[in-house]
Amino acid sequence: MSAAPSVLLPTTPPDYHRIVSSTLQIPNDPQTSIPVGLLACQRDPLLRELISTVVSCRPSQSPPPGNKKAKKDAKNPTPAEPLVEVILHDTVLFPEGGGQPSDIGIFTSADGHLWDVVEVKRHGGHAVHYVRVGEGGIDAALQAFTVGSLVGIALVLDTRNLPTLSWSLTPYPTPSYVEIPRAMSIEEIISVQEQANRLVFEGRKVYVEVEELSAEITQQYRGPSVGIPADYTGGVKRTVVIDGVDRSHCCGTQLPSLSNLQLFILPHTETLSRSSTTSARIYFLSGPRLITYLGNTHSLLTSTAATLSCGPALVPERVEQVVEDRKRATKRVEDTESELAGLLAKEILRSAGHAKNAPIVLHNHRIDDTSNALGFLSSISTAFINEIASLPTPGSQHLIVLSSSPSTQTSSSTTVVMVFGTDEKKVKEVGDILKSKLGVKGGGKGTKWSGKFTGVWKDAREGATVEKAIA
Repeated sequence: MSAAPSVLLPTTPPDYHRIVSSTLQIPNDPQTSIPVGLLACQRDPLLRELISTVVSCRPSQSPPPGNKKAKKDAKNPTPAEPLVEVILHDTVLFPEGGGQPSDIGIFTSADGHLWDVVEVKRHGGHAVHYVRVGEGGIDAALQAFTVGSLVGIALVLDTRNLPTLSWSLTPYPTPSYVEIPRAMSIEEIISVQEQANRLVFEGRKVYVEVEELSAEITQQYRGPSVGIPADYTGGVKRTVVIDGVDRSHCCGTQLPSLSNLQLFILPHTETLSRSSTTSARIYFLSGPRLITYLGNTHSLLTSTAATLSCGPALVPERVEQVVEDRKRATKRVEDTESELAGLLAKEILRSAGHAKNAPIVLHNHRIDDTSNALGFLSSISTAFINEIASLPTPGSQHLIVLSSSPSTQTSSSTTVVMVFGTDEKKVKEVGDILKSKLGVKGGGKGTKWSGKFTGVWKDAREGATVEKAIA
């Protein structure tokens, strides 16, 4: 039996961060902000959580017009939403700089409320956290982050900036999905899968906060596609909280711990193209769905392995070998058909008994089970035209109809017909006759016309009609 996956997080060696100056000290006054360069995230890059003290907090200020720094930050602007700027004594969230993007995270205030840190920037020597104010507004945020209060900081290992556009818990046992603005790379998918499973292994707690549903809240969260349904009145507002991860309004049922989900796997993605936008769906499986998926996948793998007469681990290699063999076989068939088409073109020309300056008019029908009958007839027509061009009197007038039926015919069988010649008008006339008399569906351009006949092709009936059409 294999060992269970470890949930212990790696730690940074104690000698990783070395102060080699005898005069440099890390400030230990909780009311002093540790400068960028000595932050906890830089002293211990594997540290993900920390409790620190608020040094200052104020409503977020947009840079004044004409400010050079505003132009510099134009490519990565702070989100246009109500925010507060919080400076702490220390932090595990790295401020954007040196080509490295900002970390994002979650603050836990003294009252246990969770706050999203959407960005961290360096202002001078200080790390400034931009915190989303949420439902309570600026005043509630300023009250939560008063100077001297303690704040829990948790690093969120997600800097992909991929907001959720939609999601669906599909019927069991198909994979559920989340729709995002763009497709994710293999590395990003692996990273998300690892993060989800780390939280599952840690057994993050899930709980629900409930409060009265006021008219103001109802209006705020009511919308055409998401939020509170229009016919839901007199109820309550439910906020589902995944401890240290996320909080969202939801009226559904939730498991009390992420550990109940057992494991996450992201099996595949799907790119969606709409009129003016492109998005992607990331499918995921967990719990009973994942067990069913793994069972079905294992059955398919073992069945394929048996068909290929190999072990499951060798299936990819054998499939690749089969595909390469198929490509080589297809190439051999194409080369053989091309050579055969040349021989058939010569035979058709010889059987026509071509007299000098006389037009060549004939119908040639063949029984053939090729997978691409139309392509083979096209090869014969090309070879025939080349043979005509090589005659002592090149440019001879001709009108040829080629047809091909499978060896076993039923009422749903398909016979392919091709018409080609030197006179575009005559080629079109023959094609129109075949459409009206035999119900052949097709069309053409210039000196070639092709179509398909459905049913049983008989020389005494359909073949006779073709003969009359070219007479």
